[in-house]
Amino acid sequence: MIVIIDYGIGNLASVLNMFKKIGTKEVCISNDASVISKADKLLLPGVGAFDAAAIQLEKSNLIKLIDDKVLNQKVPLLGICLGMQLLTKRSEEGEKNGLGYIDAETVKFNLDPSLKLKVPHMGWNYINVKQANPLIEMETKSRFYFVHSYYVKCFDERQSLATCQFGTEFTCMVNKDNVFGAQFHPEKSLKFGMKLLENFSKL
Repeated sequence: MIVIIDYGIGNLASVLNMFKKIGTKEVCISNDASVISKADKLLLPGVGAFDAAAIQLEKSNLIKLIDDKVLNQKVPLLGICLGMQLLTKRSEEGEKNGLGYIDAETVKFNLDPSLKLKVPHMGWNYINVKQANPLIEMETKSRFYFVHSYYVKCFDERQSLATCQFGTEFTCMVNKDNVFGAQFHPEKSLKFGMKLLENFSKL
């Protein structure tokens, strides 16, 4: 069973609907510890500001359970957008700590003004897969929908699964063992997002 963690942040219904569209039957949204404890896979969504999300996650009283599922039971976890940023140690956007599953920090785009690019980075972009991984196995070059002003900077480049170009090359997917992150929104990325979520459901 895939559990989409409801901690008060994120576009949960659209993620659930995308899973249903690809035929995933055992998937639900929950903030119930008894339900999350039975999960085979976890998905951590997120939109908005880092500190606000970190505070909501703390208030949910689910962090110890998520730690146990991810670090001890090795259950696959996928963080989406802000959910990916929460997998890092910290963010320039706030003062709260992240979950620290990925050896990275979240930083703000600081682009050369001459490029005349507007932040947030918003719209469709192709990604560059840096290493083979079952999560991103696709038949064609993949593009996804992005909306973000901050991005993840990996201290360990081996944890950078894919990159994207927006004034600079930045990490848009991460992976360490059973922990995965996607800066883009697979639930808004049509067939490419559907394939990624299908791959995740099969991990």
